[in-house]
Amino acid sequence: MMPRPKSRMIVCGVMSGTSLDGIDAVLVKIGTRRSGVTISRIAFSHLSFPPGLRSRLLANSTADGGSVEAITRLNVAMGELIADAVRSVARKGKVPLSSVDLIGSHGQTICHLPQPRMVAGKRVRATLQIGDPSVVAARTGIPTVGDFRSADMAHGGQGAPLVPYFDWLMFRSPARTRVLLNIGGIANISFLPAASRKEDVLAFDTGPGNMVVDALMRTMYRKPMDRNGRTALSGRIAPGLLDEAMSHRYFRRRPPKSAGREEFGETFARLFAEHRTRAKADRIATASFVTPLAIYDACQRFLPPSTAIDDLIVSGGGGKNTFFMKVLREFFGDRTVRSSDQFGIPAAEKEAICFAVLAWETAHGRPGNLPSVTGAKREAVLGRYCQP
Repeated sequence: MMPRPKSRMIVCGVMSGTSLDGIDAVLVKIGTRRSGVTISRIAFSHLSFPPGLRSRLLANSTADGGSVEAITRLNVAMGELIADAVRSVARKGKVPLSSVDLIGSHGQTICHLPQPRMVAGKRVRATLQIGDPSVVAARTGIPTVGDFRSADMAHGGQGAPLVPYFDWLMFRSPARTRVLLNIGGIANISFLPAASRKEDVLAFDTGPGNMVVDALMRTMYRKPMDRNGRTALSGRIAPGLLDEAMSHRYFRRRPPKSAGREEFGETFARLFAEHRTRAKADRIATASFVTPLAIYDACQRFLPPSTAIDDLIVSGGGGKNTFFMKVLREFFGDRTVRSSDQFGIPAAEKEAICFAVLAWETAHGRPGNLPSVTGAKREAVLGRYCQP
């Protein structure tokens, strides 16, 4: 049973995304006032994965490569690493662990299957994020909320995206229509019409973010990423290859929808890797172009007709990719594309802050999903609460 929550809390939000580059941890003070939730940032840190962990996570994120024993052990190992990340950010913020009231941990997604399939005569949607919150709570001595997506899926939702609730809390405007764009391994948008209510929010994954380009850079250049988009900027778009990539059925599927490695992992990356008729830089440029093109195409297809976007607010690691940002400005206009930093939420920290806020909402017994976004039958209090 959760204890009675405080009116102000120090909360640690922890995120490990589909890019598999490590664990982000942020420490924030959260409270309320008449205008809504207030957030004051204390510290942020990034914990890189130990050597070999990334490849083990990748190997166990595919249907034909996973091992039950490996995933079971990785679940605990990730819990240990998340606890390390919490201790690291607390030290950086000069905050004793005993003063941290709550942890909100997303965990590491191993498998996300939002489309229902029949199993044992039941329609089943499923998702798995590893990084056992019981381990995190035990190692840190701090109550921990994890497994955020399952409650939404239990009520018929996609379990994703969950960030739109945070977007609505923090970025809605009485006069401006905004699209919040996060470019992580997967790219997703939240559409907030001016003066929006919760039920007015539309959000979904648009397709690949950094995931495909990162995979190609590792395969073709032995580099972890296309830093600042330099390789893409040196190449040229291959029209035929681009058309083939954009024919993926996910781009035409109507929301609610969410994507992951199942749609844009190894098989999709192979389309570019095995296209031998173009220079390597051209294939990186074409794969990179898919990300902003899919974002723009999704806005044209799925937002209400004649929508005029006042602000496209970008966060996530992809916001540092000069190629992505250049093409987004070409599509949406220079004055429309802005960074979440300009609104007081550091772009690299936004998702970790989001899960701190979602944990705060859970502690207060409040729903953290948006049925208009996920397709769930009703709102749900998210996550599994674990005592130390």
